[in-house]
Amino acid sequence: QVQLVESGGGLVQGGGSLRLSCAFSRGVFSWYVLGWFRQAPGKEREFVAGISRNGDTTYYGDSVKGRFTISRDNAKNTVYLRMNSLQPEDTAVYYCAADQDIAVHIDTRDYHYWGQGTQVTVSS
Repeated sequence: QVQLVESGGGLVQGGGSLRLSCAFSRGVFSWYVLGWFRQAPGKEREFVAGISRNGDTTYYGDSVKGRFTISRDNAKNTVYLRMNSLQPEDTAVYYCAADQDIAVHIDTRDYHYWGQGTQVTVSS
């Protein structure tokens, strides 16, 4: 069973930056498309970013375009989310997700494996 473990969350001031990491294990990393989602209290889980198996195709949610960057290192079995110009509305639990497929998914229902999440809090 694929395992995903996120790290790198924390408290940051508005305008600051963070880099989240998600370590993948118990599978062949390069066979999986990956995504980052987030969920704020009282809200549905929201697509943030997705990346193809070899990293050449990426997708972003409208609210993070131009500020966040998803990347992956297939040698380290890790996917990253670089978050710049953070705003209080970016406060949420951020989840990493994986699915063994070719096309990148933006829907939570299409991902079979999920991490436990990491909290990101942005102060104003």
